[in-house]
Amino acid sequence: MSPDVKICGLNDPDAVAAAVDGGARFVGFVFFPASPRSVTPTRAGTLAAAVPGGITRVGLVVDADDGTLEEILDGAALDMLQLHGHETPERVVEVRARFGLPVMKAVPIAGAADVAAARAYEDVADRLMFDARPPVGATRPGGNALAFDWELLAGETWNLPWVLAGGLDAGNLAEAVRISGAPMVDVSSGVEDTPGVKNPDKIRAFLEIAKGL
Repeated sequence: MSPDVKICGLNDPDAVAAAVDGGARFVGFVFFPASPRSVTPTRAGTLAAAVPGGITRVGLVVDADDGTLEEILDGAALDMLQLHGHETPERVVEVRARFGLPVMKAVPIAGAADVAAARAYEDVADRLMFDARPPVGATRPGGNALAFDWELLAGETWNLPWVLAGGLDAGNLAEAVRISGAPMVDVSSGVEDTPGVKNPDKIRAFLEIAKGL
């Protein structure tokens, strides 16, 4: 069965259209000012309005407080929140309860200990995302075009859906899915020409490869 795909960091109508028309099941909007993909709630609301039902609209935040989340959700109709910072399991529970949306928790992975630490979120999140641990000094926790050792996830089973992220592109997608067994993948930098500038052709090519897996 081919993996579901999330195209993240969308910030213009052409990229959204390419993701939707190409068969993405999830689309992501980044609400983190340090990211070159960051959008305002108003901008995200306009883009999200063009996404048809059945495709999950995800808002990526990093250690956002309740006020920030309220502002985002007032401006954009979202279906899921992606917590991509240092949020604790307790914070995941709080966000789910307060805002009534499913939560995807991103976990940075560099070694086996990181995979083990992700177990703390198994019973509180709706999805887990495994992303490459950012390099020292990085200004953002994801979207750094870095991959981690997919063998770390090989053979692992989880009691909730999970997503593979980090350095994926059309060239390594098949191998990444084969090794990790990922049922869903997330791509951002791998379908861009430069950071924050999505290439609709690269989006379509990535989605076409995913369909064939």
